[in-house]
Amino acid sequence: MQIRDAEDRDLAGVTAIYNDAVAHTTAIWNETTVDVENRRAWLAERQKAGYPVLVAVSDEEVLGYASFGDWRAWDGYRHTVEHSIYVRAGQRGTGIGKALMEALIGRARVAGKHVMVAGIEAGNLGSIRLHQKLGFEQTGLLKQVGTKFDRWLDLAFLQLTLDAREAPDRQDGK
Repeated sequence: MQIRDAEDRDLAGVTAIYNDAVAHTTAIWNETTVDVENRRAWLAERQKAGYPVLVAVSDEEVLGYASFGDWRAWDGYRHTVEHSIYVRAGQRGTGIGKALMEALIGRARVAGKHVMVAGIEAGNLGSIRLHQKLGFEQTGLLKQVGTKFDRWLDLAFLQLTLDAREAPDRQDGK
């Protein structure tokens, strides 16, 4: 297995994983599937913003993908990112998610980010445990803030502090 930056040739696999998560899991709180053009626009937007989209591939087959982006759009949150990670059905629990997360955390550190946030459906104990093994701490729980499959969903927030900075870099660079 190789982890690398996503390319246009990966978009069919990324789209299939995304749509499977939409149709069959509570990992994505969306009920509408997308097409490759949607994922192409998403990839271009991430790349334009300077954010990574990583894929785990084996023999050019996409097994999973991960990315991070702004947690909130205001300047005061510029050192914090929220990530997404999805692994193909049938491949979950095999170490792909951990490998993607480790690579993504490394990218966030290189980018000078201070905190990585995870928003996880509270019943997704496998994902929560994976994040905890990687050093994330649960910092909040929002009850019944989402819905899917005709039921209310709770959202667990976890975070990882990426560096030991005592003070943030100023926006003006001084």
